Amino acid sequence: MSSQIGGTMLDYADIRRIIPHAHPILLVDRVLEMDPYDRIVTTKTVSGSEPCYARMAPDLGTRAFAYPTSLLIESWGQGGAVLWMERIKAQGRERAGSLILAAAREVELHRSVYPGDTLRHEVRVDQYVGDNVIFSGTSFVGDDPVATVGYAIAVMRPSEGLSWEA
Repeated sequence: MSSQIGGTMLDYADIRRIIPHAHPILLVDRVLEMDPYDRIVTTKTVSGSEPCYARMAPDLGTRAFAYPTSLLIESWGQGGAVLWMERIKAQGRERAGSLILAAAREVELHRSVYPGDTLRHEVRVDQYVGDNVIFSGTSFVGDDPVATVGYAIAVMRPSEGLSWEA
């Protein structure tokens, strides 16, 4: 059964408490719907103030401002992370490591996203497997699909064994 409160189920502050992402990589603005623990609908408004546009020349054409595909898929995956962490909380557990979007397969890009567009991500859990999750879903701008993810695998790994240095 879908939950919704006053048009927005969870706002930005709620999301910051649920997943470990922070500015500038928190790429979910709101949760509109959640069917615990199977489906979630989130939004992300793309702004010209995004860090990915910071060093772009002022005389570039519109196509240069297409939102990076990697950030589009990361934003979609963070919606799934919110759903996953809410399930863990409902089980009385705590997050036991870092969340990693390990793979996204059968990804179809339908059209580009630009500053001013609001993405609506629909993410479904296909299977929970221990501390791993398999997701699938679609991202939209309005009623137009912009990306479809056939399936993605997210994992939780102990933080102390991970190194983020290049």
